[in-house]
Amino acid sequence: MLGFITNKTAAFTTTASTITGTTASTATAAATTTTTTTTTTTTTTTVTSVSKWLNTNSTSFARYRHTASILTNGNVLVAGGYDGSSALNSTELYNPSTGVWTMTGSMRFTRYTHAASLLANGKVLVAGGLSNIGYLNNAELYDPSTGQWIMTGNMSTVRDSPISAILTNGNVLVAGGLAYGAYLNSAELYDASTGNYMIHQPEFGQAWHTSSTLTNGNVLVGAGFNSVGAYLNSVELYDLSTGVWTELANMNVKRYQHTASVLTNGKVLVAGGSGITTALNSAELYDPSTGNWTMTGSMNIGRYYHTASTSTNGNILAVDGRNAIAYLQSAELYE
Repeated sequence: MLGFITNKTAAFTTTASTITGTTASTATAAATTTTTTTTTTTTTTTVTSVSKWLNTNSTSFARYRHTASILTNGNVLVAGGYDGSSALNSTELYNPSTGVWTMTGSMRFTRYTHAASLLANGKVLVAGGLSNIGYLNNAELYDPSTGQWIMTGNMSTVRDSPISAILTNGNVLVAGGLAYGAYLNSAELYDASTGNYMIHQPEFGQAWHTSSTLTNGNVLVGAGFNSVGAYLNSVELYDLSTGVWTELANMNVKRYQHTASVLTNGKVLVAGGSGITTALNSAELYDPSTGNWTMTGSMNIGRYYHTASTSTNGNILAVDGRNAIAYLQSAELYE
């Protein structure tokens, strides 16, 4: 298996005893008395492991521009994508306890560069993207109990490469993306109780960016690509209570088609993506308590259009994608 091992520190303590022969002799007719003093020396050695990524089993099919969602049972659902010649509707499940992939029910539509969100009822919502028939505004629901997909309400517009985030009220925020080549600054909310979308407060126009729901319920949106052809490292925050977007500190690296994952400590891990000249393997962490970004261990392979999922044990599973050489059929774990 390939997983990221964080800098873990272990302390080893060694205790040594030294006997010093301090002898006091009393010359009497009866006996000679000798006193021995023992000195104990304690040495503590601190060992810090080197950060690295570890491989895990490959998916059944090479794919990129797909989505990955952590189900309530801990399995990872990978859906759709592109294999270099065609959009896919196949889906598969990853079992983190065994590292094994198994096929599950196919979506009704082939799609890639779509959005996916895990709803409070345990179902997975996928929306928009591109298919073999063009741009999509439709949406589907995956039911883990049956392994089947059903159609649900349509978005107000087609969206290629939008972001989506689950809000603490159970609704899903879908924002940005592309529509027939135009960069969208519109956003809409999916009501899981009715299955309908409604228009909401717009964000800045961009695509191939990421979104992460923080522990306080706000949504962090980062990097991407905009209508003037610029690679972005800008970051914005959506305030759930007010519906207002604000700008935050920039990432260290400009990137798009990357991934963002919320760790168990509340920080956000951004990994890979397409850089100005190459596929990136760099990764960085956002700390909501300070508002700052810091670099962390790099992946073994530069990849973009991959997926990243946070498993129940806190590890991050990065799957497939592509680089300048090939469509990837590999996975890595960040521990």
